[in-house]
Amino acid sequence: MSHSILDLLRNAVVHYGYWAVGAALLLENAGVPVPGETILLIASFLAYSEHELQLPWIIVVATVAATLGDNLGFALGYYGGRPLLTRYQSVFRIQNSTLSRGEQLFARYGPATVFFARFVFGMRIIAGPMAGVLRMEWRKFLIFNFLGAALWVSVISGAGYLFGQHWHRLERDIKRFD
Repeated sequence: MSHSILDLLRNAVVHYGYWAVGAALLLENAGVPVPGETILLIASFLAYSEHELQLPWIIVVATVAATLGDNLGFALGYYGGRPLLTRYQSVFRIQNSTLSRGEQLFARYGPATVFFARFVFGMRIIAGPMAGVLRMEWRKFLIFNFLGAALWVSVISGAGYLFGQHWHRLERDIKRFD
């Protein structure tokens, strides 16, 4: 089953290119659990192996989309408040433990939580809405959101591109050990 999902995601990137990357990261960062990170990895891998996409443009598109998505999530959280987050918690499969962990992190570390949330499983999806619900100052949110997005996208894209560079060698080594 996972093979068919990866094929589906790969085909989306091949057919829609930067649009697929942008849409996936926008939705994921707005609070919709879509495989944005996986699409970013696939796009970066394909940037090396098939040269249809270029890594610098992937990074720019993904950073802008992630920043916009988080700002959309922030607005939803800010104007919808905790009741909106609670109402859709089960739809988006956000666990109570993730929400309480997010609240604790925001209370303790403030805007830095937005920056580092991108690197924590589950937190990337709820960071924007949670910052809005907790009424974080928007300018601080925007700055830490953008900086976190730029670093996270660069790291993930770099990993995908690096994997693409060494794919043939890895494939050869795997066949040799098989």
